[in-house]
Amino acid sequence: MSEKLKINVVIAGRNYPLSVKNTQEEEGMRKAATNINKLVSLYEQNYAVNDKQDVLAMCALRFASQLEISTIDSDITNDK
Repeated sequence: MSEKLKINVVIAGRNYPLSVKNTQEEEGMRKAATNINKLVSLYEQNYAVNDKQDVLAMCALRFASQLEISTIDSDITNDK
């Protein structure tokens, strides 16, 4: 059994230690954290939010809705 890699990512100023399977998963996690942090910064600049939890919830909704929209678009394309 292969050993997992231990990494740390920072999201919204908090450190999260994670275990990943390989360097590809590590790269994906780091890119995801970078995208989250960019969106957190954008929301904090453009909206009057005092609570990081609210900003993180808005980020989660944004990313989840993008995934759902992509799935819907894929389903529509496959039905043609």
